[in-house]
Amino acid sequence: MESAALEVRKVIIGQDEVVEQALVTLLAGGHALLVGVPGLGKTLLVETLGTVLGLAERRVQFTPDLMPADILGSEILDEDENGRRRFRFVKGPIFCQLFMADEINRASPRTQSALLQAMQEARVSIAGEYHGLPQPFHVLATQNPIEQEGTYPLPEAQLDRFLTQITIGYPEKAAEREIVTATTGATRLQPNPILTPDELSSAQQLVRHVPVGDSVIEAILELVRGARPETAEMEVVREHVAWGPGPRASQALMLACRARAVVSGRLAPSVEDVVALALPILRHRMALSFGARTEGVTLEDIIAQLTEGLR
Repeated sequence: MESAALEVRKVIIGQDEVVEQALVTLLAGGHALLVGVPGLGKTLLVETLGTVLGLAERRVQFTPDLMPADILGSEILDEDENGRRRFRFVKGPIFCQLFMADEINRASPRTQSALLQAMQEARVSIAGEYHGLPQPFHVLATQNPIEQEGTYPLPEAQLDRFLTQITIGYPEKAAEREIVTATTGATRLQPNPILTPDELSSAQQLVRHVPVGDSVIEAILELVRGARPETAEMEVVREHVAWGPGPRASQALMLACRARAVVSGRLAPSVEDVVALALPILRHRMALSFGARTEGVTLEDIIAQLTEGLR
């Protein structure tokens, strides 16, 4: 996976942490929500990951008039050479290995819900019949945090199905200089395939066999349970968090810590992995109370305080 990370970083310049979190998400077999202002390379990141990991990639631009059938597919009435009519299922763009839902929050809740079963079960149900999706299957969705007109908030059930929420920030000056130089010349940087889908699937199975020590498991449970107002010891959580992460957050942290160890070339995860992954895994699984928002408290501040006790 180190060679895959290096290949992605050749194209995605100055976003090493973002690249690591994206690779960890895919290696853990999960889905990611990419959040960032326009022009930071969210679409380019997805395309580069698809090329480097050898995945068949499809992109759908989510708009208010997008319908579930535009994603899943639909049945059409066919007539054979004998004049007999029957319904035939025409697969939609979700039948791929890397599905990019561009600006996912611009689609209606009805269309957003079309992804729920696919993300959880890797299959879709059409007219009472199940259709399995290609393996491995991943959803990478993008979201613009500043344009909120004409958008629909993602429901909590869907947010919980994203293993990570990856926030993409502005690059440093040196990295931006390199971006400007590398992307405005006569040639364009092109990534090379490093893995095949079968090799990625094998790596995902390997991740599940990575041993995890009791100290890491205890740190995961302490962090997740400490983020729930009902079981929290910290006053800031009890006062400012409306609802906290469920057991799926613990599962996500366990898998992601194993994957991060593999990406880093280590044989087992450490508590440092739990601290590093706390923010991308917890921030979309928690909600602030009204009072916290009026006081300017952020989830990032609360999660930072929670991880302080783990160091």
